[in-house]
Amino acid sequence: MARITVEDCLSQIGNENRFSLIHLAVKRVKQHRKGAPFLVKSKNKEIVSTLREIAAGQVNFASIKNDNTYAGEPEAPAAQEAPTHTEQAS
Repeated sequence: MARITVEDCLSQIGNENRFSLIHLAVKRVKQHRKGAPFLVKSKNKEIVSTLREIAAGQVNFASIKNDNTYAGEPEAPAAQEAPTHTEQAS
């Protein structure tokens, strides 16, 4: 299989921002670690397989946001406000 390039991935996500590519790849790797299946066949490490998914057009920001099964970090419970203690002046 040919080497994957950053340019291949950038052309698929529609911008020339490498920072955005990194964020997309990290989100997808987190999904894989939570059990999401790989969308392309690859015998490489998970980050290379993820970049192959992006370059193949299988993964983009819209698909990451729409996949509720594996998307994002688990939501933390809402923080409860500590009761405020007010002293009354005499």
